[in-house]
Amino acid sequence: MYILDFFKDVVLASISILNGASGWLIISFIIAGLLHNLISPEKFQKSLGNKKISSLFKSTVSGMLLPICSCGVIPIGISMYYSGAYLGPVLAFMTSTPIINPIAVVLSLGLLGPDITIIYVISGFVVPIIVGLLGNYLGKNELCINQQEDEEIAIELEEEELSFKEKVIEGLKWSFSELALTISKYVVIGMFVAGFITTVFPSSIIQKYLGNPGVLSLGSIAVLACIMYVCAVGHIPFIAALVASGASPGIAITFLIAGAATNLPELISMYKVIGKRTVAIYSITLTTCSLVIGYITNLLLIGKATNINMSYTKESISIANTIMLNIPDSAKYICSFIIFIFFIKAIMPSLRKVAKNEA
Repeated sequence: MYILDFFKDVVLASISILNGASGWLIISFIIAGLLHNLISPEKFQKSLGNKKISSLFKSTVSGMLLPICSCGVIPIGISMYYSGAYLGPVLAFMTSTPIINPIAVVLSLGLLGPDITIIYVISGFVVPIIVGLLGNYLGKNELCINQQEDEEIAIELEEEELSFKEKVIEGLKWSFSELALTISKYVVIGMFVAGFITTVFPSSIIQKYLGNPGVLSLGSIAVLACIMYVCAVGHIPFIAALVASGASPGIAITFLIAGAATNLPELISMYKVIGKRTVAIYSITLTTCSLVIGYITNLLLIGKATNINMSYTKESISIANTIMLNIPDSAKYICSFIIFIFFIKAIMPSLRKVAKNEA
């Protein structure tokens, strides 16, 4: 009975996580489809298909301005990669988008104060640049996709010129067939793993036992951030509660960087679609940077009063709610159902193969 109850809790937690991300995934599939055909591979090659610092800047800034969740960035980043962008700009984009966005900055300002927020914004720009530089320098076969060797989600270049409407239709067909099947397969698996971890380590228990500044350290919060599933905005009240309990300001920065950008669905998708070297570059660099910046933050801010104006906190939350896209619960369930259908369709060939072998 205990095992069944635990499995039920894991499934419910996984569904909750999927509901929180599915709407953004559908939106991201649409954006990825538009990028696929409206922006030609030649333009991608010219703009992001190189190792220039300017390409990393473009990807980082565009990611910082895009208010989508850490799972929603997966389809767009993968689409950029398969449209001709180099690994560095792709990683810079996939790092900056979940770490920071306008809504997260507003909430951070209200809940964590201006000092932590300034460091947060600077880190949200610098860290993706570092990840992108290492991606360009250390990437080998992953540096750019060889479209002829990848038959699963390779882009088929149209020889004849298509109209704007035809480009949109063809792009969406590609996104909601090949790309959606590939991404959904790994995202749903990642969601289930995240649901398991969330069930074993719920945030209430984490806050209770790690809210003590004597127990909480930069190392422990970095490990915690890597295994927890957090969205691009929802983790800020959680970390604010830890800081209010007495945790150091460096804890906040470490979690803000490592938590949002190292979630399992994203890592699993990157591992399966781009390669294990990419995941190593991405996760190791992010974790290391989060620890270093957290340590520097403690040196700068420990002992310094960081008073938070409660009236401004309420105002910040109000502003964030105003500019945040709130997807209705009914739409979330519909989007989750669509993602799950993509997942089933993606794994059906493997299931048929297993059934055939057993027969």
